[in-house]
Amino acid sequence: MVEIMNRLLLKRLTLLQSFILLCVLTILAVLAIITLEFAWAENLRQRFGETDWILPCLVAAVLLTVAAGIVTMAILFYRWKLKRPLEILKQASENISANDLDFSISYDSRDEMGELISIFENMRSQLEKNIRTIWRSVEERKQLNAIFAHDLRTPLSVLKGYAEFLATYYPEKKLSEEKVLDLIHTMNLHIVRLENYAEAMNSIQKLEDVPVHRQPMDMIPLTVLLNDSAQQIARQLGKGFVSSIENANTIINVDAHVVMQVFENLVANAARYATSQVNVCYVIQDDSIHVTVTDDGTGFSDDALDKAALPFYRGEVWDATEHRGLGLYVCKVLCEIHDGSLQVENRPHGGGCVTARFGMELINS
Repeated sequence: MVEIMNRLLLKRLTLLQSFILLCVLTILAVLAIITLEFAWAENLRQRFGETDWILPCLVAAVLLTVAAGIVTMAILFYRWKLKRPLEILKQASENISANDLDFSISYDSRDEMGELISIFENMRSQLEKNIRTIWRSVEERKQLNAIFAHDLRTPLSVLKGYAEFLATYYPEKKLSEEKVLDLIHTMNLHIVRLENYAEAMNSIQKLEDVPVHRQPMDMIPLTVLLNDSAQQIARQLGKGFVSSIENANTIINVDAHVVMQVFENLVANAARYATSQVNVCYVIQDDSIHVTVTDDGTGFSDDALDKAALPFYRGEVWDATEHRGLGLYVCKVLCEIHDGSLQVENRPHGGGCVTARFGMELINS
């Protein structure tokens, strides 16, 4: 009977319409059976005459028929309209309770149960989106915290180098007052940079939200500041440092803090793998500044050339405790938000070569 109803597209009926239809069909069926039972009772009366047991049997048969009709109607209504959607909702609820939202549910019916399952599916879909959003936000915050901890090391190392330099040479009167004031000024710039960086990291939710504040500045003072940091980094790792610049007499429009953050990451990576020396070349080309950092080490492996700028990539020789595989990834993202790019390659005669390009507005030259 269920198959017949399905063929008749009765799934389109609402629960109330289905219930009324089943009641009508049940009543017709019960009336037909009761009619047959009365005919059966009349046959018994004609055969056995007036006896005391025929009427009670007829009444019992009628009552049983009515009860059987009601039970049958309830079973058909449950199997036809309730069983399947309830099973779907039960399984979906169990999946959600088990934190499994990677599923979907549907029910081919236009009744209230079909609408309920459709609403339930929309709720599941929205819940999955919300959880994925929350999870992504948590992961981005974890990654940002790791990046923050990673990038604090380099400027702190530079400040430590300046402090050791002052502690070593100032008591011996080997530094002029002008040199001391210059060092203090440079250290103060790094302190302000750390303060701004800490404030920015506290307010953003992911690295891509780092604000870029371009300001006009002379190319020479910027490179002097960058070279001072690079010398401190290379010296602490026992490596030499050499720099060159093209089109030095230029005023550029860049975010010095972003440029310095990328630069120090690149120099720190190069000094870590260099055999003896790190080289830096500054080039102004059209509307961008190119900073190329090279070393005389073994260079990048084929795998590293493809994956070095991915987050948390360490390669085979990276120290997972000291260096979390974030340096080049941070540089790549920061270059991109500064309308630039990062290129990782090997020098023709050996050694790694990383070029950071920063988009800028050329003021004058």
